[in-house]
Amino acid sequence: MMNRPCGVALLLVLAAMTGFAVGDDWRAWRGGRGDGVSLETDVPLTWSDSENIRWKADLPGWGGSTPIIQDAGLIITSQDAEGRLFLQLFDKNYGSPLRTLEVGTGEVPREAPKRLKQKFHPLHNLASPSPTVHHKWIAAHFGNGILAVYDFEGNQLWQRDLQKEYGAYTIWWGHANSPVIVDGKVISVCMQDSLADLEGQKPVESYLVAHDLKTGDLVWKTKRMTGAPSEQADAYTTPLVRQRNGRTELIVMGGNQLDAYDAKTGEQIWYLPGLEGGRTVTGPTIDDQRIYCTRGMRGPALAVDLSQVKTGRVPDSAIVWEEKQSTPDTPSPVVVNGLLFTVTDDGIAVCRDAETGELVWKERLGGKFKASPVAAANRVYFLNTDGLCSVVAADREFQKLAENKLDDETIASPAISDGCIYIRGRKHLYCIGKAP
Repeated sequence: MMNRPCGVALLLVLAAMTGFAVGDDWRAWRGGRGDGVSLETDVPLTWSDSENIRWKADLPGWGGSTPIIQDAGLIITSQDAEGRLFLQLFDKNYGSPLRTLEVGTGEVPREAPKRLKQKFHPLHNLASPSPTVHHKWIAAHFGNGILAVYDFEGNQLWQRDLQKEYGAYTIWWGHANSPVIVDGKVISVCMQDSLADLEGQKPVESYLVAHDLKTGDLVWKTKRMTGAPSEQADAYTTPLVRQRNGRTELIVMGGNQLDAYDAKTGEQIWYLPGLEGGRTVTGPTIDDQRIYCTRGMRGPALAVDLSQVKTGRVPDSAIVWEEKQSTPDTPSPVVVNGLLFTVTDDGIAVCRDAETGELVWKERLGGKFKASPVAAANRVYFLNTDGLCSVVAADREFQKLAENKLDDETIASPAISDGCIYIRGRKHLYCIGKAP
């Protein structure tokens, strides 16, 4: 391991000395609430390689994971050219690297027999799952099955290999689901081709699994076999966490099904099957009234009325609208001001009325998109793969407020905290904001 002599104490001291207020943390994939929306109100509108760059830091490798932020600490995962896997801690205010931890090693197969084991799409590697943080614990998962928890001092509390324990991943294009921390547990999801139709092949499980955050002990494991065939069973999504009816629900989309599980026991609470489409990359999002998701493989976008979601089989009538045109394959949706914003992988931004699904506007932004849009200060930030971020008003009238370019490849979704936007490029990690 490579360690730098700084820890959580230094992070807290830096925060106090510099007078930075702790704002809306970005503690997991798509932020602390999992919806891609920040409560920050004073975030940059414009930037370039020479404007509004507070700091730029080198990374030991690359990956598609989102920067994770708690207090004055920023956490990111990477994989280098030698296959080493890293968890790196930065001071989010100055970009100072505090610790670089080598978690393990792994190979990224680019070629493999179709359907028998995972091979990785060229756009990602083992550092696609985003880490997550809760108080002094950092949980990181990698595409080779390693799940590890560290504290901010750099001590590894425990590590498990989910492929060794529960079987080799069979997802077609490389495991990328991010973990969540809920009620003292690290919860991971694996949705993959069951291979059930192949002669002589024992069916492969899809599952949710919960481990004790402090010890790594198994708390529960639940099968999730939806009956989706072949690649339709594959999903790269992360559970949404929601408090509802006195318990914590884990809402999962993939395998042609939307469903929810009790975070305490792993028991399935409700399910909505029959959402055929294909493998699912676009994750769901939620507001107080509806769940929004996309059937896989650029299938229809739809909204599910939460008032009709109780226990057991959810009635089909709960799908209050469904729209087929210009839907994303990869980027997840974001909901702001009663409007649902999406972007297709080939750069068409769409705004719909969240209640009715009615098209409000549709505009071509240009470029290719893999990062999910994020929202703050009544704006939506759309980041394409060429480092170009289009900033659009979160409004019923299309208004492109700015275009901002970085000289980097940008696959990962941005993070927002304390008036800054954090963008992870292939070469560098950027803090977009005014100088302190």
